Amino acid sequence: MSDNPWLVVGLGNPGAQYAGNRHNVGQMVLDLLAQRAGVRFSRHPRAQAVAGEGRLGVLPGGRPGPRLVLAKPTTYMNVSGGPVATLAAYYGVDAAHVLVVHDEVDIPFDTIKLKAGGGEGGHNGLRDITKALGTKDYVRVRVGVGRPPGRMDTADHVLRDFSAAEKKDLPILIDDAADAVEQVIIEGLLAAQGRFHARTGR
Repeated sequence: MSDNPWLVVGLGNPGAQYAGNRHNVGQMVLDLLAQRAGVRFSRHPRAQAVAGEGRLGVLPGGRPGPRLVLAKPTTYMNVSGGPVATLAAYYGVDAAHVLVVHDEVDIPFDTIKLKAGGGEGGHNGLRDITKALGTKDYVRVRVGVGRPPGRMDTADHVLRDFSAAEKKDLPILIDDAADAVEQVIIEGLLAAQGRFHARTGR
């Protein structure tokens, strides 16, 4: 396994008023990953982001796990690309080792899908990252937040907190998403897809 670092980015909006929104679920996952890896976030000297470096566990034989840079942009969601591109350049990470965790309205709540490349599905944060990196070929961990109910606008839906019923299962969803990130990094995208895409719900 190469020692090239992985840049793992959780998308969201800055400020306490957005912290619990569906749109910020990517940053919730990053907080858990940081806790697991013993990483502390601090303001980055070059990028509009908070970031921290660490290792992902211990491999068989006692070797240290893959290098990680965990990051949360401090910009608004729709201008996430600049911080991600700056971090990738700063740490020498190519697009194949950039992993973005984000909310996804096109899959149900309590569902996780993974892919590399492809379209952005109307997600403005992803669109800006693709533009800034100059490629679509980065990994996405898509955390399902479901479609808006009735005629609610999608933007209003993602900028609301999870419902009371959803909040009961939210810790499990965040835990699963963090597991998915770790499995992609250690075992590869196909292995992680095989595990998480086979699920039909709990």
